[in-house]
Amino acid sequence: MPPPADLPGFLHGVAPILDRWGYLAVAGMIGVESFGIPAPGQTIMVAAAIYAGAGRLNIVGVAAIAFVAAVMGDNVGYWIGVRGGRKVAHKYGKYVFLTPERLERAERFFARRGSRIVLVARFIDGIRQFNGVIAGITAMPWRTFLLFNAIGAFLWVGWWTTIAYIFGTHLVEIIDHAHRYKWWAIVAVVGAVGVYAWLHIRHIRRRRARGAAQSDVIDSRS
Repeated sequence: MPPPADLPGFLHGVAPILDRWGYLAVAGMIGVESFGIPAPGQTIMVAAAIYAGAGRLNIVGVAAIAFVAAVMGDNVGYWIGVRGGRKVAHKYGKYVFLTPERLERAERFFARRGSRIVLVARFIDGIRQFNGVIAGITAMPWRTFLLFNAIGAFLWVGWWTTIAYIFGTHLVEIIDHAHRYKWWAIVAVVGAVGVYAWLHIRHIRRRRARGAAQSDVIDSRS
């Protein structure tokens, strides 16, 4: 399969960077994005995987470099959060679109979700870039952060590199088609959550009713 002349759609903008720097572009973009500097890390990873599918790069190399860069970048962000904390975020955050209000919301989010949000943060744009910084500010134990961040990075890199490598230049077309049905998907997910919540509440009510009935029987015997 000959390499494509151009990357499709929104990926076209990163083609010159990838053409010139190759694996270094993947490492650099993902690394700096991971500690809060705006950069198209995910975009260039997808583009590199498409290049790999066309024979320009090696997919194992792309995935390995992306994973290492993601974990190292997030750990740099973590130590920035630990050492500088809110002071640095408030002073320099405006330059990377991290306002005090956004930081406060993110901290509350982390406080409620803990390690679970670290696990999925890479898939959430906006949280992905400040995952490590906020984890450091909120004093999450480093070993806990390292473990869940590594798992999250592995899943994120594995998902996007696999999808882009398999579907190649048709990926953007597939995404465009998927967007046509996104509201149906949202309705389906909301409906499924609603049904689950209703069944769960009904189960709890029945269990409480059985408990109350048993208590009444015990009281009547005593």
